[in-house]
Amino acid sequence: MGKTLIIGAGGQLGQCLKTVAERRGISDIVFPAEADANILDQTGLKSLLKKEKPAFVINCAAYTAVDKAEDELELAKAVNETGAANLALACASNQSTLIHLSTDFVFEGNVVKLLLESDDAQPINVYGQTKLDGEKAVVALLKEYFILRTSWLYSEYAKNFVKTMLKLGAERDELNIIADQIGTPTYAIDLANAIFDIIESESKEYGVYHYSNEGVTSWFDFAKAIFDISGTSVMANPIPGSAYPTRAIRPAFSVMDKSKIKNTFNIDIPYWRDSLIKCINEINNNSFNEIHR
Repeated sequence: MGKTLIIGAGGQLGQCLKTVAERRGISDIVFPAEADANILDQTGLKSLLKKEKPAFVINCAAYTAVDKAEDELELAKAVNETGAANLALACASNQSTLIHLSTDFVFEGNVVKLLLESDDAQPINVYGQTKLDGEKAVVALLKEYFILRTSWLYSEYAKNFVKTMLKLGAERDELNIIADQIGTPTYAIDLANAIFDIIESESKEYGVYHYSNEGVTSWFDFAKAIFDISGTSVMANPIPGSAYPTRAIRPAFSVMDKSKIKNTFNIDIPYWRDSLIKCINEINNNSFNEIHR
């Protein structure tokens, strides 16, 4: 399948890609340090790709602090748009196929319907807008690319909602969780497997694809499942988003249709609760002493 290079290797998805690569026996893969793969350094990226000559580049690097992005527009824009453009140019110069990660937050999320790749993207916050602009940069600068939009990403690595809930559930007697924002959790290990499935397919069906786990839930029900599966005794109260205002507005409904990726690459997508059980078992089996590792 050729060499694969990971940008943003130290983040949550990067760590999951490393775990999955080891499990699948994929050895021709490079996880450069952040200093050697700075997405804002166009010259450095071109030199890195020229040296490694990867067939595929997976871009896991992103500015993902949704609320902070409202006040750090230039930084979010630099990483999510300019960085994506830099990487697309480097891939074009080295004949590498780019797999670029994006988000369900490119959608407004004001209509209860499964979101298709062809639906109009109308972000309602800075993070979503910069990610959409990054998508547009990739499309404009590169012919051989796969853009994968995902949602509510979690795993046993890095900071995420599951590990935060486990930590808070162990510390508190009661928690208020938003119940009127609907989407689908995605286990980053499942996403990593899907990415390698795409690479191994040798498909040339380039374009935008949606990937999350199957099913639909709210943040409240997601949290309840975390507590139930982990045996955490904490009172969880459902609250409206209006009771917990945030700097950035979130989509109310951002459930994506996955028919395109399933049919194109013959991918089986696990149900979100089944994957959550696997993740929590992995956390317990590995005895993660620090929830926010």
